Amino acid sequence: MKRQDFYFDLPEVLIAQQPAAERRASRLLVLEGQNCLDKQFVDLLDFIQPNDLLVFNNTRVIPARLFGKKQTGGQVELLIERIVSDSQALCHIRSSKSPKPGTKLIIEQAFEVEVVGRQGALFEVVFDSTKTPLEWLEQFGHMPLPPYIAREEAQVDKERYQTVYGTRPGAVAAPTAGLHFDDAMLESIKQKGADIGFVTLHVGAGTFKPVQVDKIEEHKMHSEWLEVQPGLVAQVAKTRQAGGRVIAVGTTSVRCLETASVQGELRPFTGETDIFISPGYVFQQVDLLITNFHLPESTLIMLVSAFAGYENTMNAYRHAVEQAYRFFSYGDAMLVFKQNTQRNGK
Repeated sequence: MKRQDFYFDLPEVLIAQQPAAERRASRLLVLEGQNCLDKQFVDLLDFIQPNDLLVFNNTRVIPARLFGKKQTGGQVELLIERIVSDSQALCHIRSSKSPKPGTKLIIEQAFEVEVVGRQGALFEVVFDSTKTPLEWLEQFGHMPLPPYIAREEAQVDKERYQTVYGTRPGAVAAPTAGLHFDDAMLESIKQKGADIGFVTLHVGAGTFKPVQVDKIEEHKMHSEWLEVQPGLVAQVAKTRQAGGRVIAVGTTSVRCLETASVQGELRPFTGETDIFISPGYVFQQVDLLITNFHLPESTLIMLVSAFAGYENTMNAYRHAVEQAYRFFSYGDAMLVFKQNTQRNGK
């Protein structure tokens, strides 16, 4: 398929710039086959059955954006992509000229980092050793809002660009499907007789990287670190035995489950993934998907198209535009049934 096959016209006014007043106050578009149902996010509970398992990504967004100066006075902006040790990190650096190895950067007039090398587009930097990189970020970093949010970071983002269950710091972008859940809704899911489980995928800045090739099969996916623990594998097995369904909360949870199933069965997995899911992919583990609305021509809309069917997905996106749903990270959500499945079973 071609990249252009996944284009849709999105009025800029539909790109959500602020979170909803409450996490659960978003709308929910239910896509089941060719049918689109307009609901509220709290109506998700009506579609959850006893013995279902909802799989959440428990990564936590780190305040990964730093501002500073070169020793020569030039302005720099760092976006930490990944912390690799107690002193080093990989990052994107925005400046008038790319800094060379040995360049020292003065951050917030408080501490220094030194550029020591490069790995492709990423710079290797060493932090002042008096604190760990995460400690420096927690003190001086800014929340890395997505590029389509056209405003400065605000106090509200420190809470709302973060899931209520995120416990493992490491992401530089939020797993946005999870932003709709509050503690009360998680409790309501359990009261329905469903189970909750967690995987970890530290979302990188590459999630916003556009597909640049015309033939999507030629696209090279960025790499991200994930972990699927033995306990989650056991929860999935228990769900299957009870006749329940696996509901992935977010495309990152999908990528975790499918990466850990490349040999045909779900197994514990820790490491890197560059799995690229597009139409034609055969899903191993996921029965339903909860997700936000994604960028035109992005790998994420391609994943949804693989799951729900290309025509169904693109029709649903046209419907969402017509009905003025809010798009992207702070926007509304979808509940997506896998193509050729029924509501009461696979």
